[in-house]
Amino acid sequence: MSLQPTQQPTRDQPNSSLAPLHSLTSLGFILTHTLSSPALLDSASARVSDGLTVSTHRLVTLTQPPTHSTSLVFFLGLSCLRRTLASSAQPPSPATPTMEINLGKLAFDIDFHPSDNLVAAGLITGELHLYRYNPESVPVRMLEVNAHTESCRAARFINGGRAILTGSPDCSILATDVETGSTIARLDNAHEAAVNRLINLTETTVASGDDEGCIKVWDTRERSCVNSFNAHEDYISDMTFASDAMKLLATSGDGTLSVCNLRRNKVQAQSEFSEDELLSVVLMKNGRKVICGSQTGIILLYSWGCFKDCSDRFTDLSSNSIDTMLKLDEDRIITGSENGIINLVGILPTRVIQPIAEHSEYPVECLAFSHDRKFLGSIAHDQMLKLWDLDNILQGSGNTERNEAGVKDRDDDDEMDLDDHHSKNSKGTKRKNSNNGQALDGSNNFFSDL
Repeated sequence: MSLQPTQQPTRDQPNSSLAPLHSLTSLGFILTHTLSSPALLDSASARVSDGLTVSTHRLVTLTQPPTHSTSLVFFLGLSCLRRTLASSAQPPSPATPTMEINLGKLAFDIDFHPSDNLVAAGLITGELHLYRYNPESVPVRMLEVNAHTESCRAARFINGGRAILTGSPDCSILATDVETGSTIARLDNAHEAAVNRLINLTETTVASGDDEGCIKVWDTRERSCVNSFNAHEDYISDMTFASDAMKLLATSGDGTLSVCNLRRNKVQAQSEFSEDELLSVVLMKNGRKVICGSQTGIILLYSWGCFKDCSDRFTDLSSNSIDTMLKLDEDRIITGSENGIINLVGILPTRVIQPIAEHSEYPVECLAFSHDRKFLGSIAHDQMLKLWDLDNILQGSGNTERNEAGVKDRDDDDEMDLDDHHSKNSKGTKRKNSNNGQALDGSNNFFSDL
């Protein structure tokens, strides 16, 4: 093969065959032949270092035919090019929070008002802080309440945002008026162990979980605790509610997932013990999949109705614990990890779509959406509450919901067969028994003033 001299194109009329070359093979070919000319080699190297493509308007005619080492030089050039491209690829610039609030103390939980620009934070000091936020101005602290004698681990707005419930290791649950900050009601012995988690179930019911694995359901209409489930042997790390089936799902430090049937007042199913602690749980795929985050960074996927063992495991996220998860839509979740990174993760197909924010180098403790889903709130061990513009941090992630057709998991059905007799391993049985729907002493008047 011989190279025919080519006419040098003018600057005003570039040769169309010398348009930007995007394939590695074409770039390797250019590097192969430029090796015969130091000047051309320097020019090509400079262009490769400047970006991921080679673009030129002028090509000097080669005066020497290729040597017998053309093939070898081609592959050497291609290998060098690959290394250059890999080293020149830069990660996307980190997102910047829209608003930041210095809480001054470590926060354990946050919750947004259901209809107003208010966010509440429970602090390690036992204080409850309430802030009004506006992207056009600095957030303003509206309330500072000394809610508990020990840390405030959980906080939830109830009654349409008129009150805030908080839970604490002092075993109490407090209801605080949002407008005045005054105490509406306090239950000093809500649990026998530290209250670790609070969630809203319906407009008139909430659930609380403690450090010994006990879950209690509170009915504001009956003004009492209507049931107590002793499903776990370690702390309740997270809970979520399947409203159609009236089932409460919980994860625990004992490494299991439980399903509590609120209609039948019993623990209807429980998974086998996993290899590590389960820290977070969300429902996906219209209730057909239960997603759990673990201490080792593995995401476990359970199919509804088949809770004994997970149907899939996703291990590619990181080795850092997944401390918190939020459901973005039926196909994607947002995770907060021990390394301070907030990731967007796709579910079935399960993959890391992209990191969307970095709160800090400290573990992310909690994530929450604002009432209008314009902002994502995050807290970490850096004592900062950060509000991220959700549209900005999701740019480039394909922010559209995909078609659910073709997903062949079982539908969420209250009548499906579940494991009524959940297995226990050698760790032993619980020390306390379920109350089976009977109201607990001392709790009947807790919600009387709400």
